[in-house]
Amino acid sequence: MAPPPWTDVFFDFGGTLFSYASLAGKPFQTIFRAAGRLGLEADPTELARVFAVSSAESWGRFADRSYYLHKDLFQDGMRRWAEHFGGLADEDFLEWFHEEQRLALLECFELRQGCLETLQGLRARGLRLSIVSNIDDDYLHPMLERAGLTDCLDHWTSSEEARSCKPDPGFFQYACRKAGCEPRAVLFVGDSREHDIAGARPLGMTTVLIPEAGATPPGAGSSKAGDPHHVISELTQLLDLIEDAG
Repeated sequence: MAPPPWTDVFFDFGGTLFSYASLAGKPFQTIFRAAGRLGLEADPTELARVFAVSSAESWGRFADRSYYLHKDLFQDGMRRWAEHFGGLADEDFLEWFHEEQRLALLECFELRQGCLETLQGLRARGLRLSIVSNIDDDYLHPMLERAGLTDCLDHWTSSEEARSCKPDPGFFQYACRKAGCEPRAVLFVGDSREHDIAGARPLGMTTVLIPEAGATPPGAGSSKAGDPHHVISELTQLLDLIEDAG
């Protein structure tokens, strides 16, 4: 059988290799502790609703920037959330919330079904594997260690390291230089039409969308969406895609 037309597979991380749906709001329980810390009195449902609205507003404000720290984006959303209820989110509070949220996610996130099996199968077929994630280093590195993914990957890159955020082309170009490959040799797999597909496809990468039932990617609708070359529902389907392309 002929080899596949790609040498490298780049993966988004959140919603692609780990599941947003499995979180079931667990990391966001911190907003209720945050309300208590600020002395805010509101129904929990309203706290959660305004948090979602404030977060979406921040994604919209940051969407056109080629680079930003996600810490700044998250803290912008928390300022808006606190202001809605008449609270003041000062720097001490924002630092506290950032760490609480980070540790909550680190504790409870789960890999998507078939993740390790798929990565091992791709490597067995001679493909090099990288993560290209729109997140800061203080999230990405400990999450990879906890999930046991570092031994399955050749490279991993955060937007903080690249000084560029998807869909900005600079991030994809940085990842290619790091991997030592051309964009046309990359199969890019992600769950976001706006960040992953819209960024990777114009550079010549073959794109695969893997939407997750019951979950909406962060920043959905905040920028122009892209059309993928392929759509799959399970990570293990990548192995069939590779076989069919060979």
